[in-house]
Amino acid sequence: MLSNVAKMLGSSGLCVTQSVLLQSSRNTFVLKRRFPPNLYKKNQKPGKLRGRHFVYDLVEDTTIKKKPNLEVVLTAFVEGVGSKGDVVSLKPNEAYNKLLLPGLAVYKTPENVAKYATEKDEKETEVHSSAYAQRTVNKLESLILAVVMNKDHPWVIEPWHIKLSLRKAGYYVPDSAITLPDTPITGPDLLKQNKEFYCTVTINNLEQARVRCRIHHWSTEPSDRLPYVFEHWKLDAEPLFGEASPAKA
Repeated sequence: MLSNVAKMLGSSGLCVTQSVLLQSSRNTFVLKRRFPPNLYKKNQKPGKLRGRHFVYDLVEDTTIKKKPNLEVVLTAFVEGVGSKGDVVSLKPNEAYNKLLLPGLAVYKTPENVAKYATEKDEKETEVHSSAYAQRTVNKLESLILAVVMNKDHPWVIEPWHIKLSLRKAGYYVPDSAITLPDTPITGPDLLKQNKEFYCTVTINNLEQARVRCRIHHWSTEPSDRLPYVFEHWKLDAEPLFGEASPAKA
């Protein structure tokens, strides 16, 4: 009786343990014997392997090996990457998550290259001079530019004043790319202190960015200087020419 019960429990599999991690892992390790076994002649029985013959050195681990870039074809303009029809090479994770999943690119195949090359010839509604032009426009339009002018001598703001202010902020812009408002801005005038106006910066003779500028008076004499305002760019400012700045388009 007890033997039958033991057989039933054994056949039921209650005591059998199985691993739940059954998914495969694509890992490859290239190993090399530290002490290779001795060679043997043809038709000779191989010698017995010793413990030292099972000591291996790691030659290559594919899990930490840098994967090659993935080439994809853009199906639309992507800021900082390229235009529609361009073939770009990016890291696999970046290409998959930022381009392939959102539908902004497809895998590079002869069919996809030919398909989007013909569509690239057709004029797009949105034209960009380069992949980084729109990013530059966004950076400039988010900037509050401090235009520092002399408090003691008369002046009229010219494009080179804006050029120097942009250079202090880390942007190099030629005078020809800067368009000031139609109304001349003269000074010194303390009523214009910290007031805003817009100027237009043209990028590659195509894109235009409207840059917010604020006038700040500065004196070479420390006793005549205005009180320092901490983080003045975070404060609200009145427009110099009313609600809409007369910057040229």
